[in-house]
Amino acid sequence: MFARARLAAAIVTMVALSSLSVPAAAKAGRKSAARPVVAEFLMDASSGAVLSARNADVSTYPASLTKMMTLLLTFEALDRGQLRLDQPLPVSYYATTMAPSRLGVVPGDTIRVEDAILALSTKSANDVAVVLGEAIVGSEAAFAQTMTQRAREIGMRHTVFRNASGLPNREQRTTARDMALLARELVRNHARYYPYFSRSSFDWQNQTVYGHNRLLDQYDGMDGIKTGYIAASGFNLAASASRDGRRLIAVVLGGESARKRDRRIVELMDAGFRNQAPAKPDDLLVSDGKPKARLAAAGTGSWAIQTGVYRSQQVARQEAETARKRLGSLATAAKPMVQRSGTQYKAQLVGFNAAAAQSACRSLKKAKTDCLAIQRSP
Repeated sequence: MFARARLAAAIVTMVALSSLSVPAAAKAGRKSAARPVVAEFLMDASSGAVLSARNADVSTYPASLTKMMTLLLTFEALDRGQLRLDQPLPVSYYATTMAPSRLGVVPGDTIRVEDAILALSTKSANDVAVVLGEAIVGSEAAFAQTMTQRAREIGMRHTVFRNASGLPNREQRTTARDMALLARELVRNHARYYPYFSRSSFDWQNQTVYGHNRLLDQYDGMDGIKTGYIAASGFNLAASASRDGRRLIAVVLGGESARKRDRRIVELMDAGFRNQAPAKPDDLLVSDGKPKARLAAAGTGSWAIQTGVYRSQQVARQEAETARKRLGSLATAAKPMVQRSGTQYKAQLVGFNAAAAQSACRSLKKAKTDCLAIQRSP
């Protein structure tokens, strides 16, 4: 009898302890869960100078910042004639199985290349990212290998891609520094296509699709480039802004919320624009192709306008001359110049003052011509 009572008491005690241990274990589990890496990077887009860095080379997950590389390869495919903006791309069943965010394309249907670009730059559509990857290389797996190879070519030493979208994959890794290098490649060498990152919405099948980058409408000078989020990475943003001809690139990874991430981007940008140290220019080529050490040799003003980036020096020179003729009296004191950046060439007009450069760009933009005002060091 006594033994039975003692056994019953023991059972009651065990039940009581187990009921207490459940919330305690859950709490301990929450504490031990890995938190996203918090990292940030601020750079001058022209010179590449690092203005601020925190955990810049610590490995983490890119999330949808991955799509910047997907779009870089898309732009390069357009430049070499593999794709056309009006070209319809087939939608595979595999593409439609991607987790949200999705545009909602249907297996067997098609989507134009330009709509696909906008679906990535605004909606961050995972299904359409696969469509582009399959169109360029043939499969998403092969496309991811191409993405990683291209990353190495532009100096992204710590980045590995495993898919075209940024959906969770333990092997898909990057750093804040690498994402800044990728953003800089897009900003500097793909001026023709960079305005896609400035779009806050686009029309698709009689509906308006809105983007995720709220800073486009909230921060003076902000004109791109990409947001991202998965649980393992936190809230990410690679951003670029230009003021008075000076362009900065900021990357924040691991934000606790979109609002806190955006606030930190603003803080970094504000601090960067307060630092007015001039950027070191790349090699400058005047119209005869010979290097010139000083911008002053081509004009009296310290400002230039850039109208495009090309793989051919001759084409860049022709485009610069075309822009000068189109501007007429607005470019009386300006001279065409080609700026070399690696294997690519930037079409520029130099010799403006600040006001004239801004005025010239406004005129060209009204004529549907890309234009970026740039302040250069003497």
